[in-house]
Amino acid sequence: MAEDTISAVITALGEGAVGIVRISGADALATAEKIFKSRSGKKLSEYQHHTLVYGHVTDADGTMVDEVLCVYMQAPHSYTAEDVVEIQSHGGIQSLKKILALTYQNGARPAEAGEFTKRAFLNGRIDLTQAEAVMDIIRSRSEASLKLAVRQQNGQLAQELRKLRSKMLDVVINLEAVIDYPEEDIEDVTFDTVAGSIANTAAGIENLLAHAHTGKILREGLRTAIVGRPNVGKSSLLNALLKEERAIVSEYAGTTRDVIEEQLLLDGVPLVLADTAGIRKTEDYVEQIGVEKSRRLLQDAELVICVVDGSEGLTAEDEEILQAASEKPCVIIVNKSDLEIDTTLQQLQKRFGIDKVMPLSARTNEGIDRFAAWLKNYVYGSEGTLSDGVYVQNARHEELLRKALQSLQDAQRAAQERLPYDCIVIDVRNAIDLLGEITGDTVQDEIINEIFARFCIGK
Repeated sequence: MAEDTISAVITALGEGAVGIVRISGADALATAEKIFKSRSGKKLSEYQHHTLVYGHVTDADGTMVDEVLCVYMQAPHSYTAEDVVEIQSHGGIQSLKKILALTYQNGARPAEAGEFTKRAFLNGRIDLTQAEAVMDIIRSRSEASLKLAVRQQNGQLAQELRKLRSKMLDVVINLEAVIDYPEEDIEDVTFDTVAGSIANTAAGIENLLAHAHTGKILREGLRTAIVGRPNVGKSSLLNALLKEERAIVSEYAGTTRDVIEEQLLLDGVPLVLADTAGIRKTEDYVEQIGVEKSRRLLQDAELVICVVDGSEGLTAEDEEILQAASEKPCVIIVNKSDLEIDTTLQQLQKRFGIDKVMPLSARTNEGIDRFAAWLKNYVYGSEGTLSDGVYVQNARHEELLRKALQSLQDAQRAAQERLPYDCIVIDVRNAIDLLGEITGDTVQDEIINEIFARFCIGK
């Protein structure tokens, strides 16, 4: 455990019914007893730990600061696995600041960002995936992303990773036994059996990566760009999805000259939705800037919603935009379905597939439900909902899993090509270390510090 004692306000600063100051470390109890006076006159240490005690926080001269509830959580049965005291006061900024200042004056120092959770990790109460899940819970954008974060905090991902590491360790142990004792005929260890074991483990990693797309979207939101030429109804579609007049809609082409970005939860799917300027050739300098931004956004988007005017035939500008959109994951909206639609819909369905082209009226909202259903299938797969499996949400986890998979594939090829066992061991050990970086079993200090620096103060 860390030697020093830390404290911080762990509730959001501002006016509220309750605010909490947390003290953690070897001197947490001693620090709290210097400023907390129970109504009964008993010391906090005289109460059974994890008991909520009523009393007051007082200044050095005995002046009452606030009426509070105080609880002492004895190590290791606390969030940090250290001695912890939490003081629950009224949620005013001044009272919390005063109580916090008193903890500093009596033995504690200010907690760094994420330091409470970092101590929980360093003290072995949680692994690194569980620590990262804490912030995922706080930042959840949907019920589905909250579910995944809770699963990760409960250790679902870590358990799966440790199973895979155990399989790889078995391969290494068997191979090193053959390397160290070549005179022994270990029948269970052959190039074919080793290649099979590695392939089985690699399949487990591939299964985790199969859900990474969904997990990342639920955690961060799907970066989506609405593109099309001017006046096809892009801004009207944005307003229809948001169910509010966010973007200016006009009969005049080129009304939208800059990117309008909004966050939206559509049928449980979090979107980072951008309405772009109409893409066309123009002599207007300001509009040119907007068009260039639109082109860049199209390239960077994870999903492109390409809007065409269903009441008109396709123009050369439409064709250019459709070509660019087709190089990305995209869905084509044939807008203005409340008007008479020409052959555009059938033409596009024949070219791009009936499932990726759908009629819609941004004015009447007809077709919005169909688009939402398509989006759910795109994110969740054919099931259209969150399954019970393990989902990878974190970009760091995904990158390390892909590197581990590559190492295993290298090891499998080495086994198939009958290369020396030492070569196979090196690749498998590398994969073991990479999975250990995800859970924190083999991670370096600088990476740990970088991860927890992203946390907020008080967590």
